[in-house]
Amino acid sequence: MLRRFYVPGLLLTAAAIASGGGCGKSESNHEHKDGGEHKHTSQTDSPANPPAVASPASPEEHAHKPGAHGGILVSLGRDNYHVEAIFGKEGVLRLYTLGKDEDRIQEVENQELVGYVKAAGGTESTSFEIKPEPQAGDPPGKTSQFVGHLPQEFWGQNLEVTVPNITISGERFRLNFSSVTQPHGDEAMPSKVSNEEELELYLTPGGSYTAADIVANGNVTASQKFKGFMSAHDMHPKPGDKICPVTLTKANAKCAWIVGGQKYEFCCPPCVDEFVKLAKTDQEKVKEPGAYIQR
Repeated sequence: MLRRFYVPGLLLTAAAIASGGGCGKSESNHEHKDGGEHKHTSQTDSPANPPAVASPASPEEHAHKPGAHGGILVSLGRDNYHVEAIFGKEGVLRLYTLGKDEDRIQEVENQELVGYVKAAGGTESTSFEIKPEPQAGDPPGKTSQFVGHLPQEFWGQNLEVTVPNITISGERFRLNFSSVTQPHGDEAMPSKVSNEEELELYLTPGGSYTAADIVANGNVTASQKFKGFMSAHDMHPKPGDKICPVTLTKANAKCAWIVGGQKYEFCCPPCVDEFVKLAKTDQEKVKEPGAYIQR
């Protein structure tokens, strides 16, 4: 079953995955057929001869559907914008920016993006550049396509990708997506054996994640504390509900973590991974808990 992949505004998401626990699937060796050209269409137009669609399966809180090029279609800003992510050969990653109507091109500000990629289920991520490559028809100073090259050690693997900051029409968003399916929803979260990287993430202070936080969280990792956690995701939080800082889905009070001396609530343990990592590496992007309430 294909659903939309909701990715929050900064601080987000997803997805994928993100996302923190990733989600969704696209074929990592999918080749972009049109050489980067993406025809601008009207609402009634449809892309000519679209390639075969990948068959992504997605968790409930990160649902998505395939894009016109067979890539991963990711929602931003509660479905106001979309990004289609395509994994190509030899580590090429293309991002197409689209409007609320996914058939409409959304030109955005020319900007250089920084992406972070890690093997699915891993904790160590590597940064890479994603640069604007305007398509025919994009106005001066605008682009509807970004292209990056994944580090070679990640070629052909199942991956989780995070772009912490992309600006669209003056608004900043966080983009998460994944090329691998992970079980979520009403299934138990998979038990994860703690490894050296995970222990370092959770049991070593850094940024706004302090030694006092480590003690307050029980001197354990999220996978240890929430082993066997049953995720029941609600993608439609009501005004006043607490929302996950990563996915902006409804938060679960049983999945809480202390960061900077304050309690944050998440939808599932993988999102705790993403948030702790952000607190340690880019603490200025971590908002107060009160910011993560559905308006």
